[in-house]
Amino acid sequence: MFQCIKQKKIPVLFVGFLLLAILGSAVFAQTWYASGDGGAVAGGGTMKSADAGIEILQDKEGTAADAAAATLLVLTLEDRSLFCVGGEVPFIHFEAATGEIKCLSGQGRAPLDSQAIDWLLANGIPDPDASDNIKSAAVPAVIDLCVTAMQQWGKLSFEEVAQPALRILDNGGVSWYDELAATLRKLIESEQNTSGTYEEKLQAVSDRFYRGDIAEDLDAWYRQEGGFLRKADLAAHVTNIEDPITDTYRGYTINKCNTWTQGAFILQTLKMLEPFDLKGMGHLSTDYIHVLAEAMKLCFADRDEYLADPLFEDIPLEELLDSGYISLRRELISMSRASDSIISGDPINKLARNPNPHPNLKWPKGTTTCCVVDKWGNMVACTPSGWGSNAGVGSTGVVHGTRLISLNNWDDHPNRIAPGKRPCITLTPTIVTKDGKPILAIAVAGGDEQEQSTLNLFLNFLEFEMMPKDAVSVPRFTTNHYTSFFSQTPPVLARLYVSSNVPSSVLTALSNRGHDVRTMSVRSNPVMIYIDHDDAMYYAAGCPTSNRNCKAYDKPANSDGYNNLIKSQKIEIKAQLNKVEIHYYLPDAKKISQISIFTAKGCFVKDLPVKNEPGSHTITWDGKDAHSNSLPSGCYIVRFSQDEMSMSKRFMLTQ
Repeated sequence: MFQCIKQKKIPVLFVGFLLLAILGSAVFAQTWYASGDGGAVAGGGTMKSADAGIEILQDKEGTAADAAAATLLVLTLEDRSLFCVGGEVPFIHFEAATGEIKCLSGQGRAPLDSQAIDWLLANGIPDPDASDNIKSAAVPAVIDLCVTAMQQWGKLSFEEVAQPALRILDNGGVSWYDELAATLRKLIESEQNTSGTYEEKLQAVSDRFYRGDIAEDLDAWYRQEGGFLRKADLAAHVTNIEDPITDTYRGYTINKCNTWTQGAFILQTLKMLEPFDLKGMGHLSTDYIHVLAEAMKLCFADRDEYLADPLFEDIPLEELLDSGYISLRRELISMSRASDSIISGDPINKLARNPNPHPNLKWPKGTTTCCVVDKWGNMVACTPSGWGSNAGVGSTGVVHGTRLISLNNWDDHPNRIAPGKRPCITLTPTIVTKDGKPILAIAVAGGDEQEQSTLNLFLNFLEFEMMPKDAVSVPRFTTNHYTSFFSQTPPVLARLYVSSNVPSSVLTALSNRGHDVRTMSVRSNPVMIYIDHDDAMYYAAGCPTSNRNCKAYDKPANSDGYNNLIKSQKIEIKAQLNKVEIHYYLPDAKKISQISIFTAKGCFVKDLPVKNEPGSHTITWDGKDAHSNSLPSGCYIVRFSQDEMSMSKRFMLTQ
């Protein structure tokens, strides 16, 4: 096994969060991954969502919050079967100037009318496919979420961020596009006609939607369609600005929204897994898949038992994440046998098994993705959703979601529906930091698969040193050993879904341990953005088989006043079995001092021959270190250096 004996010190130009370019072009042929030094967007639907974000970042010089708002508005059109203006958007933001992370509760509440709640308790909350599912609509949260994000961290007007969506709406093609375009233009009109500060102008946008004539039109439509929402519910809506809930894993801090989402699940799961040598087990080995699945089963049981709106319920979050309690729960994991029981714990009394668990719950579906990073290093991760109701749209063109289905009517359960209560939802964006710097933004569409895929991606990155495009595209696995978020069906005990391209020997070994193994294709749709602070680069990627779209751009040459030898290069790496070809182009004879190979952790491997003549060059590396020892498969770095600058590109070596 190769070990890092010394680290070769190579000077790196530090430009904060303004990142160096790898490719000489701002246009990328791929749609599912991209990299650049000026900004990056990872979205869903069609490429129009990522285009909207890049337009705001690059052409308008907007912030990550501005770009996220523009991307979200386009996603309501380009991913309209999964997200709508009447839906919801949990939102996490990292502010580069202060290092502060805040969460926005872009989640609508249940109606305030107690009679409406009584009806839902007595008759049940209509399923997303029910004819009267407008009764399951929460207050539409998207417009106020966008306004609040821009008030906090934006610089552009609502008119500017709405333009990409308006262009799509004006091109037509869907019956309600004209009505929604008219609604957006009313909001822009209110912004333009309001005097005052930037924040006050934006507030006029929200006020007209939630408290003005648009709210009145919505109220009339609710009554016409038999819905329970009223103008009073809209007027009371507010996007809460909250601190994230956090925990650490091997020096990285994972930041999640509070317990009105399932975010605590991954914090608990990672804490349970930390003592295990996951890397030593091997990626997608029998032991690795088994221990992750068993930890997730235990943490899903606690999720379903305890998580709810913390404004209404006393959630034992500190106790759920207590190391002593986690240790007790960890002892329930058998490495030789899969659990076939739902086992929640009792964190208050520090019991590994809860003697009085609640019954099964019921949850909804329909989600897309959005992550953004701007040239200042501000980062956004959000998980937009909205499984549209069957009521269609009224004069406003606003499609509503059915998110109240995430609440239940079980006696004494913390997630029981109540007037003005937020449902506990699967939507769960992630920002990962280290030493106060943002490292990853992750968003996943896929209901109960969301946090499981986030776990897969995070461990792919941290334990197995994968870059985003590899982390999102390698095989994944999930369990169905939880209360369904899609229906009232009970858990499928011991069920384990594994990508079909995992070796059959692993599948057989998992079955022998008691897992009910099924092979799967895509069951979730992740995107992620990685900031490489050493190499000063943004890397974005989304699942290549599920319409995830990414785009990035580069800063103009000389924008930071430094010698642009490296800026002018075009670098391509072709990694083959036992051989890596490094292709690069020099426009003139400016001297490169070193071309070196490092491990992903920064350990020096070998210097390569340097060619400084103008034109195209190819260097071949045989996958061996300076002592002719073959290196293991994994992620490596080629670093070009000149004077006090360097630039790097990562690649995967397969032996």
